[in-house]
Formats: sequence, structure tokens, C-alpha cells
Amino acid sequence: MRWHVHQSEHRNDSHYGMALAIQEALNTGDTQAAAAGIEELIEALSRSDKRALESYLTRLMQHILKWQAQPERRSRSWIATIHNARKHIRKLQADTPRFTDRLIHEQLWEDCLDSAHREAEGEINRDLPWTALSWDEVFERPCTLG
Repeated sequence: MRWHVHQSEHRNDSHYGMALAIQEALNTGDTQAAAAGIEELIEALSRSDKRALESYLTRLMQHILKWQAQPERRSRSWIATIHNARKHIRKLQADTPRFTDRLIHEQLWEDCLDSAHREAEGEINRDLPWTALSWDEVFERPCTLG
């Protein structure tokens, strides 16, 4: 359900615009509109964080798949990309406690893995056999050269 503030020039679909509209509602004493706006802003930020988590997980899986499929192309750059994706996911989990390992595994894993397969195939320009990545492969196994 969308909330509405008095036809504000600040109102748009950005989080900043929503915050300005909430501030305007508070300044005019419309606490009901402000409360509704805060609820919507929290939901929007939550969706945004979830999209970021999905993006990092997909990218991480994509690079793990490429790491497995193209051992001759492994590089320090790939190691850094894998490490950084793992780090960003753990940071999102620390900042958003609802992003548990269980949530990742039960709600995001399969869709992200499917997207990662398609993206990896596009990048290496060939079909890859379907590979079901394990938690250990994605989050724990060190990637080293040589």
C-alpha cells in the first residue's frame, strides 16, 4: 500500500525523496502520513538490501563456476572478486540480521545459481554442464593459484 503526502515536490520513488516527504509530513504535524511513510521506506530499503544480496550471491556463484570451468584463466583478479563478494555478503548479513545463512540457502540459492549459470555461460561463450554448488564451494573453500 502506497502512502501519500500532500502533493509534495519532494515525493518520488527514491529513498531520499521518500525521506524528504516524511520530513515534510512531520513538519506539518501529519504523524499518520509520516508513520506510513516510514513503514514504506523500511520496506523499500529491505527490498533494496535483498536485491544487493542476490546480486552479490549471483556474482560470487558466477565466478566460482568460471573458476571451476576455466582453471587456465584463473588469476589474482578472480581471487579478489571472489573474496570481495564473500566479504560484501557477510557485511550485508551483519547489517541485516534477517539475512541468515538459512535464508540464503532456502530462499535465494537456486535462483541465484540459475542466474549465475546463465551469466557464466554468456561470459565464457559456451555451455556449462549444470553444477550444483555446495555452501563450502561458494563461501568457505579458499581459491588459490598454482
